[in-house]
Amino acid sequence: MRKIMIVEDDETISFGLTVALRKNGFLPLACATLAEGRAMFGENDDLALVLLDWNLPDGTGYGFCREVKAVRDVPLIFLTVRDDEQDIVQGLDSGADDYIVKPFQLSVLLSRINAVLRRTKDVGQTVMRCGEIMLDKQKAAVWVAERELLLTAGEYRLLTILLENKNQTLTRPQLLDRLWDAEGNFVNDNTLTVTMKRLREKLNYPACLKTIRGIGYRMEELS
Repeated sequence: MRKIMIVEDDETISFGLTVALRKNGFLPLACATLAEGRAMFGENDDLALVLLDWNLPDGTGYGFCREVKAVRDVPLIFLTVRDDEQDIVQGLDSGADDYIVKPFQLSVLLSRINAVLRRTKDVGQTVMRCGEIMLDKQKAAVWVAERELLLTAGEYRLLTILLENKNQTLTRPQLLDRLWDAEGNFVNDNTLTVTMKRLREKLNYPACLKTIRGIGYRMEELS
């Protein structure tokens, strides 16, 4: 069964989601706060999707969404009463795959869940390689020539983006748009430079990671 984590403090909504997901072949894991969500996320590295309320007792889901995406690219859907255009844009820009305004029909939500899972199936391949570099998303682990590396969340996220776009040149602005720190804040240009430098040093594998001077970077498969 595919696991779906529910982070929702409204007991009625959480119960309804739990029942509906179970009836449709999913394994729901429910919690009511960001603290519980962080703990549950850390304990389950095989989540298929996250349903996240925007307003929670101990904060907003906006930053948590970025925390999740910085560690693993798990599909995530916001559930919220906030229907302002700016809020929707902010939610999607934080990395959410969809944004559903309350109240909603469970049948519609289930259709959106299945659509997101279909859409992310190929992009979300769990193991990516380039030369002797291997990244396993489910384990959130990286190896070079069978040697496991210890990366920071920023370094891991940067490597994931590069591998997902292998053989494509990514500009610095493109990378900056997709990178954020553990607190959910976008990184600046200097932080990108430092993160890239440290990632290169840890990989110690210059054959794959290319600098395209004046433009950006490319993870290039060896011929």
